[in-house]
Amino acid sequence: MQSLLVFQSLWAMELRSSRRADPTLEESISQIAEAGFDGVSAHWYDREYVRRLHALLSQYGLQAEGQCFPKSIDDLKPVLENAAEFGVHHICLQPDIRLRRIDDCLPLLEGWQRLGEDARIPVYIETHRDRMTTDLFFTLDLLDRLPDLQLLGDISHFLVGREFAWPVSEENHGMIHRILDNSWAFHGRVASREQVQIEISYPHHQPWIDLFLGWWEYGFRSWRKRAAANDSLAFVCELGPKPYAITGRDGEDSTDRWEESLMLQRYARGLWSRLTTES
Repeated sequence: MQSLLVFQSLWAMELRSSRRADPTLEESISQIAEAGFDGVSAHWYDREYVRRLHALLSQYGLQAEGQCFPKSIDDLKPVLENAAEFGVHHICLQPDIRLRRIDDCLPLLEGWQRLGEDARIPVYIETHRDRMTTDLFFTLDLLDRLPDLQLLGDISHFLVGREFAWPVSEENHGMIHRILDNSWAFHGRVASREQVQIEISYPHHQPWIDLFLGWWEYGFRSWRKRAAANDSLAFVCELGPKPYAITGRDGEDSTDRWEESLMLQRYARGLWSRLTTES
């Protein structure tokens, strides 16, 4: 039976506060487990860190999304070695290279895809600013050439990058839907046209929340049609610390990001529950 796994980003656990100390890794994992998350998102290239994190996750039966930022095909190899040794739900790959020609990107994408297939570890290319996938149009052109490219959809970057007019046009919805139709996991964050991460606990941001809930619902439905009967879909709550988080004059977060992460968790599970009931 298909299932939804909701992860919490360890980056999102950073406070970066002058008033409160950041939690230790042990404290973060305990808090995440107690809140009912299914796993975490964390960097997966430093073997000693991964070994330590894996030991903590194993205590609570949690899974992991492994993030990496390769600049070459070979940069992915140690990440996959760590994934093979310690296990991972999937690899989130941010291609840390900024090429201007589609033809220059294809060998890298095909090489990463081949390494993942050989290792039998899912490798998904994240849609992210200041990466190969920074631009929506460019990413759609990549899909024209590699229609089976497996993406990790963080659509907040495309909304703020393209500064979609409100209300969002059918043309823009269609472009986002095409990204979602190639997405095999999701990062959860709500953006506006001007900011990549807005406070979802503020009532006046509800229109943007509704927009993203609609996009995630489309993405969930699309994934359910494409995935195998027993596959699991990962949704990562990724409300990052400043400068992603909006801060006040005092440099502190304007909202409680942990509480908002729990809101995202409820949103994702509510969507999934409704789709499951429908089917």
